[in-house]
Amino acid sequence: MKGVVLAGGLGTRLYPLTTITNKHLLPVYDRPMIFYPIQTLAAAGLRELLIVTGGNNARDFHRLLGDGHQFGLERLQYAYQKGEGGIADALRLAERFAHGDRLVIMLGDNIIEKSIRRHVTAYRRQQRGARLLLKQVANPRDYGVAEFVGDRLARIIEKPKQPPSRFAVTGIYFYDATVFDIIRTLKPSPRGELEITDVNNAYLQRGELEYDILDGWWADAGASPAKLLETNLLVARQRGVAF
Repeated sequence: MKGVVLAGGLGTRLYPLTTITNKHLLPVYDRPMIFYPIQTLAAAGLRELLIVTGGNNARDFHRLLGDGHQFGLERLQYAYQKGEGGIADALRLAERFAHGDRLVIMLGDNIIEKSIRRHVTAYRRQQRGARLLLKQVANPRDYGVAEFVGDRLARIIEKPKQPPSRFAVTGIYFYDATVFDIIRTLKPSPRGELEITDVNNAYLQRGELEYDILDGWWADAGASPAKLLETNLLVARQRGVAF
């Protein structure tokens, strides 16, 4: 199993902080934002990672991260996404890296409190398909939201005006190699992007999508300056800093 960190985009929701740098290189407490997803995946036992980035600061990732040995990785590769084609479009660039293996994907601006090792173990035991991590949130209209029938996941709705639940799809995804076949069938959404929600619903229609509830807090650090500040405070408190 291999890991992918998606760190592209222009970071427009964080302007002017991102005028001259990629948002994933901004500091969160005492280290760059991109360190956190890498450390999460490495702590879960993944030793081969791909960073998908874009924009004018792609070379800065290599300068910062190098070959990944500082994180205990055996292999760290890079891919470049042209433009802003969406999460699924960025994931498409990982096909050669995956080479038929299963993937754990994490958005580069997602920071979590606890380990995902047990979820990785659960996915290793899953015969096929995909797995999502859900989290109950106060603002579900900002995310892909899970709709349930009883305990069964029925569908994922992208940014619904009337959310069917408060369970958002976090930026952590588990996919087998058929994800690339699904991506090839996608059409751009009205936003002009290949939507990861469409990928998840395709797995769901095949009866091959499982889910877990994420432990601890989950922070979407790149959502806004307020969310970036909130994430800084969460991490600082986790490190024992008193305010």
